[in-house]
Amino acid sequence: MSAPVWIYHERQEALLCGQHALNNLVQECVYSPDTLAEIAHQLDEMELSYMAQNDDGGVRSKEYIARVAEGSANVDEAGNFSIEVLRAALSNRYRLDLRNIREQGALDGKDVTDLEGFICNRDSHWFAIRKINRQYWDLNSAKERPEQITSFRLAAEIEGYQKSGYSVFCIVNQTLPPPCTTDEGRERGLPQYWWKEEDLVKGKSDATTGATDPWRNVGGGMRLDGNTSSSTVGSSLIGMSEDEMLQRALAASLDKDSNRKPSMKVEVKSEPAAAEVGCIRIQFRLPNGGRIVRRFLEDDSVRVVYAFVENLCPNEGKKLELRAGFPPADLATKEGDTIKDARLSGESIQCRHV
Repeated sequence: MSAPVWIYHERQEALLCGQHALNNLVQECVYSPDTLAEIAHQLDEMELSYMAQNDDGGVRSKEYIARVAEGSANVDEAGNFSIEVLRAALSNRYRLDLRNIREQGALDGKDVTDLEGFICNRDSHWFAIRKINRQYWDLNSAKERPEQITSFRLAAEIEGYQKSGYSVFCIVNQTLPPPCTTDEGRERGLPQYWWKEEDLVKGKSDATTGATDPWRNVGGGMRLDGNTSSSTVGSSLIGMSEDEMLQRALAASLDKDSNRKPSMKVEVKSEPAAAEVGCIRIQFRLPNGGRIVRRFLEDDSVRVVYAFVENLCPNEGKKLELRAGFPPADLATKEGDTIKDARLSGESIQCRHV
């Protein structure tokens, strides 16, 4: 008997549909509002740095001053993220390329059913469609549960979205993270958002037990028109502005990150010789501002990297945060990976206590 397949489907919270679309696409709760906001900040800095180097006035040019005055081009005050933020997030963590389906060469003679995942956008709403266990699922966070799309209907659905004003982006020639088939795998996402595929196909109201609808008392999501998708809204959200809801979501995310278990105590062995097989180099910008380059073995755990920095710069009572890549991404979710799998060879890691 084959193992059951689980489908992860985050529901709308505040206006964070960009975050939900990404997590639903990769079937894992890896992106938080603050992670995406930092990527947006990095992209803004890149653009301003480029504009500052022009030969027509630099930071005093009208273009630069106007760009600064308009604020972030990648996230607004309501928490809506740009396509560039979503692209950078997928590229940095999964090396996935998100391309507009209308872009020349995107399909390259393929049919839409040859692709594994899509992200659709209109105005400020984002949602994901992806193939799971050979079936396509609409994972729109404004909907109460995942909805199946047959392969026969997929092309018509995509075309319908485009005709109604949606931009459709797709993952081309790449494989998305596999679906969850174990109880341990469900630790990758928030427990209230997992649905058993066979129950969804059978039309059961509760993905895990077949009991009452689990969303009945959770509160409404946001529809495409900005209203709630249900007449029943959680009492804690009544009367809250969109900005207040965003701040609450950000606070919840930060609280979740602060509760991350500290790095397991591991032994930091002597630095390997440069000629040793599997030896790699990592550069660190330490919490005290200093820089250091250190050799590790590519089969060492990322926890060893955490332990190395903690030994150099101990700080009781504060959490050590390590970020790498561009835009810099938190390594907390990769602690159990090897340095090779986390792709840290040659990286420059930013370290700080928070």
